[in-house]
Amino acid sequence: MTRPPTDADAPDGEFVGELWYWRGPAPWYFVTPPEEQCLDLRAAATFVSYGWGMIPVRVRVGEDEWETSLFPKDGRYVVPVKADVRKAEYLEDGDSVTIRLSIRHEALPRMHVRRPRRVPLNRHDPG
Repeated sequence: MTRPPTDADAPDGEFVGELWYWRGPAPWYFVTPPEEQCLDLRAAATFVSYGWGMIPVRVRVGEDEWETSLFPKDGRYVVPVKADVRKAEYLEDGDSVTIRLSIRHEALPRMHVRRPRRVPLNRHDPG
């Protein structure tokens, strides 16, 4: 039987990536982890994702630390970087950023509770 990852075997770590700007309907800045780390994160997602492949993490850049979730994008993951952090650390689009990342395992128990849902057999069955 497969067990959830623990702090000892989590794909936590540090990496350097480029800060990039997404110009979608809700613009935001991100850093993409290296491919190798994304593979580890994808394996951990089975145990910690709370939907759509999102992974709850704690992120540290310089002296700033915050909780967020990694977003899956194009077969990898992206780390959202808050405006307050970018300002405090003097970060701009294209800058190299050192990211310290750890999965928030404390969120694991409530994320794995899956309640069975009754599906109505027909339209007249209220469920």
